[in-house]
Amino acid sequence: MLQAILYEVFAIAFVGPVLSIAFDKPASSSIGLAFVLSSIALGWNYVFNTIFERWESYQSIRGRSLARRVVHGIGFEGGLVVILIPVMALWLEISALNAFLANLALLAFFFVYAIAFTWTFDRMFGLPESAAKHREA
Repeated sequence: MLQAILYEVFAIAFVGPVLSIAFDKPASSSIGLAFVLSSIALGWNYVFNTIFERWESYQSIRGRSLARRVVHGIGFEGGLVVILIPVMALWLEISALNAFLANLALLAFFFVYAIAFTWTFDRMFGLPESAAKHREA
């Protein structure tokens, strides 16, 4: 839970001003949209990580390699883009295509951000049990 909340706090701080500038919208509107997007992302984060960690617990190779982190980032961000396109299109009064393109720009940032954030979080707080290497007795 802490991971998801910290992730979204930093996301709102970035996305709000960027949307305001990119779409020439008032800061209150873009920060409101950033909060809505963040709330959706927080819910998706819980759902996706529950599924990912269940899958991960069945893997014979433990730990989180760069490849596993990339798969995690692609899965999380890809699913989120699909969810957010209609929300952004309606809120910003733009086409689904323009919302998709805006999401691609955000995705480029958030793809790297998600990998860096989870790596930093894991280094600070430790890996979840699903990824921890088992020690032999």
